[in-house]
Amino acid sequence: MIETERLLLRGWTDADRAPFHGMCNDAAVMAFIGPPQSRAESDAAIDRQLGFLAHQGHCFWAIERREDGLFLGFCGLKPGAAGTPIEGEIEIGWRLAAAHWGQGYAQEAARASLAWGWQHLTVPGIAAIVAEGNARSWGLMERLGMQRAIDGDFDHAAAIPALRRHRTYRISRP
Repeated sequence: MIETERLLLRGWTDADRAPFHGMCNDAAVMAFIGPPQSRAESDAAIDRQLGFLAHQGHCFWAIERREDGLFLGFCGLKPGAAGTPIEGEIEIGWRLAAAHWGQGYAQEAARASLAWGWQHLTVPGIAAIVAEGNARSWGLMERLGMQRAIDGDFDHAAAIPALRRHRTYRISRP
């Protein structure tokens, strides 16, 4: 578990499944990710994160607000997706319910995830990919000190056609 001033980043529980599914059906949340997900698809996403946690010791952790235990979304580190420019690297990623945007939670969670990565992983850097139109996310990447790798821009084969073009960002170990 990672603690920040306002947040807990932790492993997933069954209680997270319903609010996560709600996020995965919100058009605003999914605007740069893809179509709404069925309950089976959102459950499978959680199960993948639990697998990363069991085998790697880290994942895109569930974010819980400390003051009231509310599930806000996820943030963390996992292996970079196969078939992308960050395959074989460590990927940072986040997704929050729209009601919690603009309050600094994503940045707080991402900074804590990076700090955890530098402390616990022997990697030279951490990477991220983002749909080109998702200015909120790539703006956060830049605020975190990540640099766009223009030669890493690519068409994500798993994305729907309207979201296929992706940017790659990286940050080196401090």
